[in-house]
Amino acid sequence: MDQTYKNAGVDIEAGEKTVDKIKGYAKSTFNKSVLADIGMFGAFYEPDFTGISNPVLVSSVDGVGTKLKIAIDMDKHDTIGQDLVNHCVNDIAVCGAKPLFFLDYYATGKLNPDKAAEVIKGFSIACKENDCALIGGETAEMPGLYQADDFDVSGTIVGVVDKSKIIDGKKIKKGDLLIGFPSNGLHTNGYSLARKVLLEKYNVKDFIPELNNTLGDELLKVHKSYLPLITALKNSVDVKGLSHITGGGIIGNTSRIIPKGLELLVHWGNWEMPAIFKLIQQTANISNEEMHKVFNCGIGLIAVISKEDKIVTFQAAHDVHEHPLLIGEVV
Repeated sequence: MDQTYKNAGVDIEAGEKTVDKIKGYAKSTFNKSVLADIGMFGAFYEPDFTGISNPVLVSSVDGVGTKLKIAIDMDKHDTIGQDLVNHCVNDIAVCGAKPLFFLDYYATGKLNPDKAAEVIKGFSIACKENDCALIGGETAEMPGLYQADDFDVSGTIVGVVDKSKIIDGKKIKKGDLLIGFPSNGLHTNGYSLARKVLLEKYNVKDFIPELNNTLGDELLKVHKSYLPLITALKNSVDVKGLSHITGGGIIGNTSRIIPKGLELLVHWGNWEMPAIFKLIQQTANISNEEMHKVFNCGIGLIAVISKEDKIVTFQAAHDVHEHPLLIGEVV
């Protein structure tokens, strides 16, 4: 038999079918700045910087880690893309940036056009919600590197901020307050530990009374976008610093923006840790220190503000249906 690319495990027709399926999802996110059609060698974006006196581009790249394994086990693929876009949006939004466009990468052992389309559908949903164009991506079929049903995703986001409005923490001083905003679960961090702990005892399809949900659905809750909240805060108060709580937890992430000579005093008892974190901790008797280092523990975003701005900050958050919590201070 003559050897072909398909015999080697790469199906070009499946790739073409995938592109056809995802074109509509990507195009649904396009705005007047997007110039190229899907299928060009590069994606063209003509930005409109009206009202920005000194535009600075801000970019970030990320993945969703082993949360993918939960999606694969649940055979649910339309939320992972949302996780990735929202994670990337948050990472540049805390710098003061507005997202412009997003590029995705999808790699798998055996390309299933329907499954791939579900993942890209997730990208498009979150891009539309964040007013961000999905302008390009790469789909790779790599037999021998991935198992047939396994896949991986990563994404790159580009946004813009006026140089004078970059949020970098340089104005933070002693006595400033840490205002925390709730996460809706693990977001996209700590899944290797969570899976090791929980899947030794439970199946992803198990209904857990404490969660009022199946374990899989609880673990697949979509990573929250804080862009509407951050926009509201920027329009209302002088936000000195913003921290997106990902791997490394509250201290690890927020310390990045705290000037030298200052430290964080976190009042860990000021909020109740959500049930999923309690389940993880109790199932394996994990120390508080380890929990705080690995997980967001129920706080997905922190704003650092002056004491005088507390009331205005709380009001701005309530106006966009967020629930601010005073969780500490700078010392």
